[in-house]
Amino acid sequence: MKKNEFIEGALIATIAIIISKILGVLYVIPFYKIIGENGGSLYGYAYNIYNFFLIISSAGIPLAISKITSEYNTLNKNKEKTYMFKYAKKIIFIFSIICFLICFLGSTMIANSIVGNLEGGNTVSDVSFVIKCVSFAILIVPILSISRGYLQGHRYITAPSIGQVIEQLVRVIVIVLGSFLALKIFNLTVVQAVGIAVFGACAGALVSYLYLIIKMHKVKDKIFVPEAKIDKNEKKIIFKKLIGYCIPFIVINAANSIYNTIDMILVINGLNNLGFNANDVETISSIFTTWGSKLVSVVTAIATGLVISLIPSIVEAFTKKDMKEVNSQFNKTIQVLLYAIAPLSIFLSIFSNEVWTIFYGKSFYGPLIFKYIILLAIMDSAYIMICSALQGLSKTKLIYTSVATGLITKTILDLPLMYLFNNLGIYPFYGAILASATGYTLSLGIPLITLCKKYKFNYKQTIKSIPRLAISIAILVLIAIIVKNIVFKSITNKIYMLIALAIIGLVLGAIYYLMNYKLLNELLGDKIINKFKKNKKIND
Repeated sequence: MKKNEFIEGALIATIAIIISKILGVLYVIPFYKIIGENGGSLYGYAYNIYNFFLIISSAGIPLAISKITSEYNTLNKNKEKTYMFKYAKKIIFIFSIICFLICFLGSTMIANSIVGNLEGGNTVSDVSFVIKCVSFAILIVPILSISRGYLQGHRYITAPSIGQVIEQLVRVIVIVLGSFLALKIFNLTVVQAVGIAVFGACAGALVSYLYLIIKMHKVKDKIFVPEAKIDKNEKKIIFKKLIGYCIPFIVINAANSIYNTIDMILVINGLNNLGFNANDVETISSIFTTWGSKLVSVVTAIATGLVISLIPSIVEAFTKKDMKEVNSQFNKTIQVLLYAIAPLSIFLSIFSNEVWTIFYGKSFYGPLIFKYIILLAIMDSAYIMICSALQGLSKTKLIYTSVATGLITKTILDLPLMYLFNNLGIYPFYGAILASATGYTLSLGIPLITLCKKYKFNYKQTIKSIPRLAISIAILVLIAIIVKNIVFKSITNKIYMLIALAIIGLVLGAIYYLMNYKLLNELLGDKIINKFKKNKKIND
């Protein structure tokens, strides 16, 4: 294995995550046909609860371990680094067992809090069963996360990224093949089929972990010290670092899961109180928590890929007290984020009906909701990147303040906005989307303003690039709307629709690149461009 530079690492991580997310989107086409919308809502209930407990037990681990490893590498503290890795494995193993037991033994109580009074849909026992099935993954994923973070901290981005693709591939195979065999061959119930599907998370994590063990063994001399004995004071420092670094990352990731969990619970209760029937309630809930979020996750994957490579680079610059470099990388990452995510999200929003039809078929509520939640991906991605960068700068109090403010605002506004929109004759679920947008706005505004005023960050580099971005997107939006009204007026076949959408996407992407190629090349960096040129010469 070889180490990766920042931009190269960001590209590798982002590509791997996008592949994983594409796999995560593609499988829903057959899976949706196999289990249907109600099965999807059941799957969403289990996965949102699983994500919540997984975040508590491991979400902060890869980035926290990556941060500590990078810091110790910069300071040449190799013994401390090795001890930290082994110590973290012990702590997280105990913690993952506790989270597993809470999730498994408390599944009925959790299920009751989700579907309690809803009649005519999935029962408490159904939800409890699938929560138990998915809980086994909590025993493996945290340990996998530690190994992933340790390699990332050494700038070995490729192996963890490939491991992530392997994990997703195995998971998708279990989900699709398992649910198909359960329903079509063995004539089991939809609940049992969903139970098998959610167990795929455990199978995928196990295979990925075995792959990383093999990869780590090959570079063990470079990343481990045989005798890693250190004094008691250093052990205390390591323990404080682990706790101090993990908690903010857990808070960052938990906030995303809590946004979905709040929607899952409050949207169900709100629509139920407003007189929606159980079938519509669970359909709308499944769009928020499962089907829609699967498509949104492809967009947010770009932000996650950037963060994976951003953290070690920011920590290294921060440890050396090179704040100019920190500020420069912070701006560069925001620009890459804006120039990649904003146009993609807007494109998907414009073609929301076509995208939804291609993946799931005709739906009344699907395109109506997806059109707006895909735009939230811009804010969600910026939130992930900015909060993770704050953690790299050890601004934990700022993270807690911004996250708490956003979540409290979202929770307070959800039901009132749903009732208000309903009274105004607007679909009430749009109120929940607006509540999320308001929460994200506050979560983003607080750190950006604080970094500028208190820590002298400046965003001139990013601000200068916004007019060009706005003009480029405006041109693309105009072209897209015109093309949509011409091309998709008579196309109803999914295959033709997919081909047409792909061609339109490629053409618009090429136009967008030509309008911004100088800035995009500058953001990607000369090293990557030269590397491609060298590879081309070698092949020639």
